[in-house]
Amino acid sequence: MPEATPKPLDVITIGRAGVDLYGTQVGGRLEDMGSFQKYIGGSPTNMACGMARLGLRAALVTRVGDEHMGRFIREELAREGVDLRGVTTDPERLTALVILGIRDRERFPLIFYRENCADMALCEADIDESLIAESRALVATGTHLSHPATTAAVLRALRLARQHGARRALDIDYRPNLWGLSGHGDGENRYIESAAVTARLQATLHHFDLIVGTEEEFHIAGGSTDTIAALRAVRAVSDATLVCKRGPMGAVAFAGAIPDDLDAGESGPGFAIEVFNVLGAGDGFMAGLVKGWLDGEGWPRALEYANACGALAVSRHGCTPAYPSLEELHFFLSRGVTRPDLRNDPDLAQVHWATTRKGDWSTMRVFAFDHRSQLEALPGATPDRIGAFKLLCVEAAQQVARGQRGYGILCDGRLGQDALMRAEGTGLWIGRPAELPGARPLRFEPALGPDLGGLREWPRGQVVKCLVMAHPDDDPATAAAQEDEVLRLWSAARRQGLEFLLELVASPLGPVDDDTTAALIGRFYAAGVFPDWWKLEPLATDTAWARAVAAIEAHDPRTRGIVVLGLDAPEEALAASFELAARQPLVKGFAVGRTIFGAAARDWMVGAIDDTATVARMADNYTRLCALWDTARARAGD
Repeated sequence: MPEATPKPLDVITIGRAGVDLYGTQVGGRLEDMGSFQKYIGGSPTNMACGMARLGLRAALVTRVGDEHMGRFIREELAREGVDLRGVTTDPERLTALVILGIRDRERFPLIFYRENCADMALCEADIDESLIAESRALVATGTHLSHPATTAAVLRALRLARQHGARRALDIDYRPNLWGLSGHGDGENRYIESAAVTARLQATLHHFDLIVGTEEEFHIAGGSTDTIAALRAVRAVSDATLVCKRGPMGAVAFAGAIPDDLDAGESGPGFAIEVFNVLGAGDGFMAGLVKGWLDGEGWPRALEYANACGALAVSRHGCTPAYPSLEELHFFLSRGVTRPDLRNDPDLAQVHWATTRKGDWSTMRVFAFDHRSQLEALPGATPDRIGAFKLLCVEAAQQVARGQRGYGILCDGRLGQDALMRAEGTGLWIGRPAELPGARPLRFEPALGPDLGGLREWPRGQVVKCLVMAHPDDDPATAAAQEDEVLRLWSAARRQGLEFLLELVASPLGPVDDDTTAALIGRFYAAGVFPDWWKLEPLATDTAWARAVAAIEAHDPRTRGIVVLGLDAPEEALAASFELAARQPLVKGFAVGRTIFGAAARDWMVGAIDDTATVARMADNYTRLCALWDTARARAGD
């Protein structure tokens, strides 16, 4: 039944928050790992993100350190849409850390660095009654029942949740070494018998409406290695619905008395898939289960959600990054399993990627100064002078943006490395070219290396830009070579978690009509390239724009959108092209360069104007173009 007065939050999770350093080499010992991926971790943190991806309004109650890793967790949670009001910054303790790897389908060596960590300092004073009162549900996990102070915090939250009419759920989440039962090197052990742990858990189980665990976790909660006996022991102290996870056999729910056979419980369909990584699967399962539970679905449907989320989690690297969006979950349930190794399913991978990208870039006002050959040709230009000029470009962009969303830059890493570093972390959208200027057929900047491995050095927020000079009348060999190179770059970018912008320029190569750009777009999709962004020449007619947009949406309805390039056009011509482009909702803005910086660069390189005047002139030009775009978009919306 829906609440009489809807609450602002659907669910609050409480407990662990840490950083996972996940070995990128699969199949080796942790001792031999040479590189790691950094993700947020800790079951309640994973769950909150998984639930937010499924459309639930989620919050987290925990502590993080007042350092880089704590800030990383906060920023990632914000990107996932998780409410941060319950996240306390601890000025004295470090954020928890886990180093882990994938040895094989069953073994996952991990080391917990949690000695006096921030989240284990959670206390009753951290529990804000007003926040708890806003939520429909509270989810706790077992680790925070292992210590008197954190237990007191969890119990306060549970009492307040009950007082304010919220449902309460427990994921047993039993980690023996976090209960002090085994050593630091035994992180992957999931079961050690302990009467003390059983007693501690059983003293709290009556607080919950839903209790979830594996068979082994119910063994510790029930004090028996016979699963039916353990479930009955839990039932003796709790009226909660009990959900028992059974690995590849799915899960079963028991809302009442425990039968003699686990198969007699309510169940949802499972999925025959290849297990790649079992870590984090339970947190994904819990996210799907709570989604169905709070949506009022029956247990078979809720368990179907849970099993699907768990299946997707075990198929990918990492925990939180593996969890599906709601759109992806529905796609997976409606289409089914087409290949058991889900991580290699291209359609599923594209839906996952496109629906879990972060950042609101619905408006794009981009100052492009990624030019290299054009600046090198200017009188007075040297590599050092060009680098210094690009720092001035960043300053101008920041003056105009003033920290607001919707502004960005395009800057190269060969002559503009200092400018890129200056812009990083300022809130600007940052695109970075990979191609060599003017190369046809396409070639890439030498710093990327022949295998494009240089992309590993790029910050995760930077977007790989590739300019392709192409025309539908290109001979087949040239066209195929260019498409192959773009596919190679796009694949490498995706492997590194970098978004990709494909810029198409056809007009210098041959006649252009209403079908030219649409035909090129279709060719690159046919080659297997799915850009996050398209950067297109100003098209001359509404028909040309409509056909280009239709070509994109026919292949990828989830693309980020299009930005219009400038081609060194005067402002009057750009204003006209903006008016035409802005009628298409898929066009998000512009990426213009020489119209903004061209005259200023020529004067600055020969010393005719100083830094201050140069920045002011570029900022004025950029401001006028932003106003032209905003006006065009406003007119298009009328």
